[in-house]
Amino acid sequence: MDYIFLIILGGLWGSFANVCIYRLPQDKGVISGRSYCPKCKKKIVWYDNIPLISYFLLDGKCRKCKKKISGQYALVEFISILSFFCIYYLYGITLTTLLLIILSLSFIIIFFIDLKHFVIPNVLTFSMMALGFAKSFDPNLNPMFPNYINSLIGGLFGYGIIWSIIFFYKQIRKKEGMGLGDAKLFAAIGFWFGWISIPFVIFLSSVIALISVVPDLMKNSKKMSTQIPFGPYIILGTIFYLVFQNKFINFFF
Repeated sequence: MDYIFLIILGGLWGSFANVCIYRLPQDKGVISGRSYCPKCKKKIVWYDNIPLISYFLLDGKCRKCKKKISGQYALVEFISILSFFCIYYLYGITLTTLLLIILSLSFIIIFFIDLKHFVIPNVLTFSMMALGFAKSFDPNLNPMFPNYINSLIGGLFGYGIIWSIIFFYKQIRKKEGMGLGDAKLFAAIGFWFGWISIPFVIFLSSVIALISVVPDLMKNSKKMSTQIPFGPYIILGTIFYLVFQNKFINFFF
């Protein structure tokens, strides 16, 4: 019964994440207004908006205009359900589970927005910073979360180190490199997991980015000057860090 509830809840939140991914870059509200087809703009009836199920029943097409709907919608809902399962399996019904579910949804939204639009909305990073710092005052949370002093240092360190990289890169290369959205995302990660997470996440996200980009550079399908959204790599690096957090820390410290 618990797992059925998780599927429903994960799917619904995944559907909401899709709304955010589509509307936030356009500065549209995400609470009011019914969902509509991105192609014909016709409103979607409730039975065509059931997470995952409706997409496959309609063969990934709008019922009204019959045009193909991006598979991203189903993918986001699937990832949301999967994240709910994994977090619940690891931490059960706890405040830690609730916090990590909120974080995972924020990560999903940022991942796909930055991947497509090369922007990380302030409303997401500032909210993550606020919640990350606020939760640090609870001493009874999972040890993965730092106390408020470590959290504050982590937030400042995360933003400061990326801001420094951006500043010096611009001074040397005379052009923009990373964006401040990346600095704010690192600040949020620092608030959530403390200063010690920042060096690991910087390293891991850079390695993942290199692994992803090098094949395209070798095939000449991308140039070194090609704009690359770094937010998705930061998120993947953070997830990798959290999975192996204890091993990383024990190995180096």
